Amino acid sequence: MNISALMAIIARDEDSTHQFKANINNETSLARELVAFSNTLGGQLLIGVSDDGSISGLTRKDMGRLNNLLSNAASQQVKPPINPVTENIAHPDGMIMVIYVAQGIAKPYMDKEGVIWLKSGADKRKATSREEIQRIYQNAGLIHADETLANGMSVADINKTAFIDFYEAQYEESFAEQNLSLQQVLKNLNLCKNGILNIAGALLFSNKAFIYLPAFIVKCVVYPCNNIHESEYTDSEDIKGNIKSVFQDTMGFILRNLRRVQDGQSVNSLGKLEIPKIVFEELVANALIHRDYFISASIRIFVFSDRIEIISPGHLPNNLTIENIKYGNSNIRNPVLASFATKLLPYRGLGNGILRAIKAYPNIAFEDNRDGNLFKCTIYRSAYKEKVR
Repeated sequence: MNISALMAIIARDEDSTHQFKANINNETSLARELVAFSNTLGGQLLIGVSDDGSISGLTRKDMGRLNNLLSNAASQQVKPPINPVTENIAHPDGMIMVIYVAQGIAKPYMDKEGVIWLKSGADKRKATSREEIQRIYQNAGLIHADETLANGMSVADINKTAFIDFYEAQYEESFAEQNLSLQQVLKNLNLCKNGILNIAGALLFSNKAFIYLPAFIVKCVVYPCNNIHESEYTDSEDIKGNIKSVFQDTMGFILRNLRRVQDGQSVNSLGKLEIPKIVFEELVANALIHRDYFISASIRIFVFSDRIEIISPGHLPNNLTIENIKYGNSNIRNPVLASFATKLLPYRGLGNGILRAIKAYPNIAFEDNRDGNLFKCTIYRSAYKEKVR
C-alpha cells in the first residue's frame, strides 16, 4: 500500500473493514480486534492512526514490540489461531503498521475466554443471542437449521400416506416390504432423531408444522398502490402446510393477482401473463429452500401496482454476493431440505434458478440486506419501465 492509498482510507474514516488505533499495548484487546475481523468480512487494522484520522505515528521500537504482540495474540489468544499479514508504511509523522486480517475459513473464532466477537459497523461486539451464534456455526457449515429438532413434533405428526406415496415413487419399492418402522425410515433419511422430527422432516411431510413452527409460513398481501398500507389491501393470505402445498398455494396466490396482456393475441384469447410463471416458480422455490430457518420470521410476498417483492429471512450465506448468484454460484444452507425439494418441487438444486428467472424476465432486482438480515427479490411489473441495475 502506498501513502496515497493509505491517506484515502484514512479520509473515508473507520468502517466495518478498517479500524484505526493510535497504539496498542494490550494483547487481549488486539486479539478481540483480530477475532472480530476474522468472524466478519476481514479487514485492515491501522496502528499509528488516531480515531480522528490524525497520524500519531510509531517508532522503530514500537514496530518490534507490536510484531511480538501480534504474533502472541494471533497464535495464543485467538482460537483457532490465525495468520495476519503486516505492512510497515513510512509517513513524515512516523511509521504506520497495517495489519491485514482475512475473513476466516474456520469460523467461529473466539478469544481465549471463548467469546465470539463480531464487527458492528466500525465497532465490535459480542455475539450473545443463541440465534446469532447458531447462524455463525451455520455459515461455517458446522450445523444446519433444517437438521435441528422441531421440538414438540414427533413421528406421529407425519402425514404417513403422503410420505409412503413419496417413498414408493422415489425409491420404486414397497414401503411395507422394508420391514422397518416409519420412525426408522425417517431416521435413515435424516428427517428425525429419537422419534422427534427435525425442521426438514416437519416442513416436508407434516401438515401441522405451522402449529409448532408458526413463523415458518408465507404471508402474502396485495396492495392497490405502490406502498404498504396499514389497512388498505385487496387480497391477503397466510399460507401454511407442508412445503409442497405451500409452494403450490403461494404460486396460486401470485398468479391470480397477475395481469394478463394481449401481446398480439386475438380478443378471444385469455392473454399472456405479464410475468412468466417460471420466474415465480424459481424464486418461490428458492425462498422456501434457502431461507434461514434459524430466524423466526415468515417469508413475505407483497404485490404492488408496479412491482412484486419476495422477501426471505436471512441474507446470502457466506461469501455469496448478488453478482455470484447471477452467474449460477450457490451455497446450500439447508442440505436435507434441498435434497428432498428436488423431488417435490420444480427445483433442480444446481444453482441456476436465478439464471433461469432472469433469462425469462430480466426486469428483476435483488437486495442482500446484511444489516436487516434478509434477501429481497423485486420483480417489476410489465406495465412499468423501471430500469434494473
